[in-house]
Amino acid sequence: MPSSNVDPNDPRAIMEQPYYIVPPCHEPVRTLHRDDSLWVVEKPPLLLSVPGRGPENRDSVTYRLQQEEPDTRVVHRLDLDTSGLMVFAIGIEAQRTLNRAFAERTVDKEYTALVDGLVEDDAGEITLPIAPDWANRPRQRICFERGKSALTRYHVLERDARADCTRLQLLPVTGRSHQLRIHLREIGHAILGCDLYAPPDVLARSPRLLLHASQLAFHHPRTGEWMRFRSPVPF
Repeated sequence: MPSSNVDPNDPRAIMEQPYYIVPPCHEPVRTLHRDDSLWVVEKPPLLLSVPGRGPENRDSVTYRLQQEEPDTRVVHRLDLDTSGLMVFAIGIEAQRTLNRAFAERTVDKEYTALVDGLVEDDAGEITLPIAPDWANRPRQRICFERGKSALTRYHVLERDARADCTRLQLLPVTGRSHQLRIHLREIGHAILGCDLYAPPDVLARSPRLLLHASQLAFHHPRTGEWMRFRSPVPF
């Protein structure tokens, strides 16, 4: 399904996206932590991170939180299909501080994925550059001429020979759109249930994308305290 990586304050970015009505998501957004500066939640799969194009796509994590706290502000996003941890700022100063932390890569992000096949190396890095695939939006593509640098580190957590799949810990150093999905596809281990980059047989192996934002750590924007949050993997 299409990515939710759209700046809700940039009408040009929104208009560039193909129009798609997202089916309703009835799962709740679960709060892990909330104070006067930030809000950490678990996003369910198939709920937008931010409102999409058109009134039919208003429902999102951002929209739901802003009904309770209007000064809730976006800091980062997860794809529509991805579940797991997100942090939101409360107030402009907290947003600026957290935005800077993400830009300077001082935020620790960890994902868990179930991928097709048995990954041979216990750990590795993927460094393929990524660019928009304008002819097939919202897909991305590997492009050595115009692509932006991208780095994904991975560690094997478990290999299941009977099911022919591998559970991976994924540590994205950069945060390109669809980075984890396309990087894993490029090394021959597409994420199960990935409708954008997996071949049909791998897509059919799961009713949802098996990618979950399982850990998130950062300095509190006001106190500077190092905070780490974990979310159980639902697959």
